[in-house]
Amino acid sequence: MHLSKVTLVNYRNFERESFLFEKGINTIIGENGAGKSNLFRAIRLLLDSNIYRSAYALDENDFFRMKGSWKGHWIIISLEFDEIDHNEAVQSLFLHRGATIDGSRVGRATYNLIFRPNQSTRAPLSQLEFGDVEGLKNLQEQITISDYEPYFTGRSVADFKDPEIYRTVVGDFKAVKFPAVTSHLVGSPIPNQLSVAREVSFTFIKALRDVVSDFSGNRQNPLLNLLKRKSEEIDHERYRPITDKVKALNNDIEVLSDVQEVRFDILDTIAETAGEAYSPAGLHIKSDLPSEADKLFQSLKLFVGENDENYAGDISELSLGGANLIYLTLKLLEFKYQKQRETVANFLIIEEPEAHIHTHIQKTLFGNIKFDNTQIIYSTHSTHISEASNVEKVNVLARKGLRCESYQPATGLSVSEIRHLQRYLDATRSSLLFAKGVMLIEGDAEEIMIPALVKEVLGISLDELGVSLINIRSTGFENVACVFHKTRIKRYCSIITDLDAAIAETEPLVGDKPAMIKYKRKMAASEKAGLSRKVRLDNFCRGNRYMSVHYADHTFEVDFVKCGNEEEVADVVDTVYEDESTKILAKKEINSGEIAAYGKRVLTMATNAGKGWFAIQLAEKVGPCSTIPNYILNAVFNAQPEISDSLRLRIIKYRIKTLKHFAYFEDYAMAVSEAEEQIRALEDNIIDYENVMNALELIFPEDHVIQKIVGV
Repeated sequence: MHLSKVTLVNYRNFERESFLFEKGINTIIGENGAGKSNLFRAIRLLLDSNIYRSAYALDENDFFRMKGSWKGHWIIISLEFDEIDHNEAVQSLFLHRGATIDGSRVGRATYNLIFRPNQSTRAPLSQLEFGDVEGLKNLQEQITISDYEPYFTGRSVADFKDPEIYRTVVGDFKAVKFPAVTSHLVGSPIPNQLSVAREVSFTFIKALRDVVSDFSGNRQNPLLNLLKRKSEEIDHERYRPITDKVKALNNDIEVLSDVQEVRFDILDTIAETAGEAYSPAGLHIKSDLPSEADKLFQSLKLFVGENDENYAGDISELSLGGANLIYLTLKLLEFKYQKQRETVANFLIIEEPEAHIHTHIQKTLFGNIKFDNTQIIYSTHSTHISEASNVEKVNVLARKGLRCESYQPATGLSVSEIRHLQRYLDATRSSLLFAKGVMLIEGDAEEIMIPALVKEVLGISLDELGVSLINIRSTGFENVACVFHKTRIKRYCSIITDLDAAIAETEPLVGDKPAMIKYKRKMAASEKAGLSRKVRLDNFCRGNRYMSVHYADHTFEVDFVKCGNEEEVADVVDTVYEDESTKILAKKEINSGEIAAYGKRVLTMATNAGKGWFAIQLAEKVGPCSTIPNYILNAVFNAQPEISDSLRLRIIKYRIKTLKHFAYFEDYAMAVSEAEEQIRALEDNIIDYENVMNALELIFPEDHVIQKIVGV
C-alpha cells in the first residue's frame, strides 16, 4: 500500500492543489515559501501519531488567505492510497473506513480530514435565500473558529480540487447557495478512535537546522528515542550484574567521608539559620546514576570522532555537516526499528536533508536510502539530490502570489520522452526544475556571454530575474522543453538557437577555388539545417503559451557584431592573433560593416581560439554600452514576463545612468534630463507608475532596452 495522491483545499498557501506520488522514492522540490513544509504537515495530521491531535486544533491561520472571508469555508485534506494489500487485516481496516470498493476487495482507499463549520453554523447558511449576499455577510461576521469541527471521512470518490465539487459540497459563496445536508461526496464518517495513523509506520525527519540542541534535549533527541525503544526489549536478568554494580557504586559514593562531611555541614547550617523546628527530617547526598536496567540504558550518550579515530568527543564538537549526518542516520535507524512492527504501510518523510552535507555525501546517501515496502517522500533545494530522482516521481512547487501550485513534470509524456528527459536532468540541468523561468541554449558561447551581457547592460543578473540558463549542448531542445506545458510545469521557457543563414553568396562561381567551394557548401548546408530546425521548433511550440523560440539570424557571434558590438570584438583580436598584419586585417574586417567580411572573421576567430575560450575573452570586453541582440533580450523577458514594478524601475534607472555617463549621453542629453524628472516625480508621488512608463516609452523611442522594459 502506498500514498498515491494528496489533495489540499484552502489549507495554508494552497487554494486547491493535488500532488501525485508513486511507490518507492518521491521528491518534492520548490523555492522557499512554496509550501513544502505545509504539504508535509498536512500529511502528518492524518498519518503521524505524534501530531495527530493537532488535527483538532486548526485555527484561522491554517486557512488559505482568500480574497473574501475564510468564514464558512472548509479546509479539506484528502489522502488517497493505492495497491491496498489483500491480506485480511488490511482489508478489514479499509472496508470499515476509507475504502473505495471495487468488487469484494479494496484496491484504492481515501482518508480525509475536513475542517468545517459545525451543524449549528451550517444550518443558517443553508437557510439563506438564493443571492442574499448581505445575509451571508452578516452570518460570516458571527462565525468564529470555535464554531468549527474536524470531520474524518473515508470512501470518498470526489475530486475536492474541482471548484464545482467544492460548490456542491460546501456551498456557492458567490451565488449564496448552500446545501441543507452533507453531500455523500465527502465520504463516510470515521470515528476518531479508528485512526489510520495507529495502523501505519510513519517517521518524519525534520529539516536539519539545529540538530545539536535536539541531542541535548529529551523529546527531540533521536538517540534517546532509539534507546527507549530498544530498552523495551531488555532482559532484566541479563542486566542484573550491571545494575548490582551500579547500586554498590552509588552506595560507595554516598558513604565517602567528603560526601558525608558536606551533608552534615548542610544540616548544621540549616539548624543554625532556621532552627531545629524547621529543619528537614532527613537529608542525603546520593549518586543519581540510574540503577534500573531500562533507565540505565537510556542514560547513554553518543560520542563521535570526526577526524581522529582515536578520539571521540561530544556531538557539539562536530561540524554542522557531521552532526546533521549523525542525526539523519539515527532517524533512519529509528524508522528501521519502527518498521519492524506489524503495520499496513511504512512511510518515511524527510524535509530538506541536504543542509551542511557535502554534495558527494548527498548524492551517495540519498541514492542509497531504500527500504523494502516503504514509501519515501523528501523535499529538497539540492540539485545534487534531485539529480538522483526519477522525474516521474517529482512534484514541483511554485509560488503564484498568495497561492502555490503543484506540477508533475512527466504527466502525459511517452516512455521515450521521459527517458530522454531523465538523461538530461544531471546535477546542472536539473536546476530547470527549480527555476522561475528557463532559457535553453545550444552552446558554450551563449552560456558565457548572455549572463555577462544581462548583468552589464541591464544592471541585474539572471538570478535576480529568476531565470536559469540551461546549456543543452545540442539542438535537441524538445527533450527538455517538453516539461513546460499547461499539464506539466506552468513556467515560461525560451529557446535560443541559430538560423545559420548564409553570410555570403552560396552558389559556386566559375573560378572559385576548392576551399571557397567547400566554404559555400558548408554555409548552404547550415542554412538548410537552420530552416529545417525553425520549422521543427515552431511546430513544437505552437499552441503552448509557456514556450517561445528566439532565433539568431546567423549565429551568436555574427549577430553580436551585427547589432553594434564591433568595438568589443575588435578588442579581442590581440588575444587571438600574434601576427601584426593579421591583427590589422581582422580589425578592418570587423569594422567593415560588410557581413560577409566581419561574419567570416568573427567565426574564424571563435574557431581558432575555441568557442568557449573566445567567449570568455569577449565577455571581459562587455560593458554597459554593449548591445544585447534583440532576439536574446526578447528571450530573457519571455522566460520571466512577470517581473515586479520595482525591478523594472531599477533596470530603467541603471539604463538612464548608463546613457548619462557614457558615450551615448551626447545624443540623449535632453532625454536623460527629462527621464530623471519623471522618476523624481514618481518618487515624490506626483505621478503614478503607469504614466512614467508611458512617458519613458516616448522619451527613448530608439533605445531598445528601455522600449523592452516598459513594454514587459
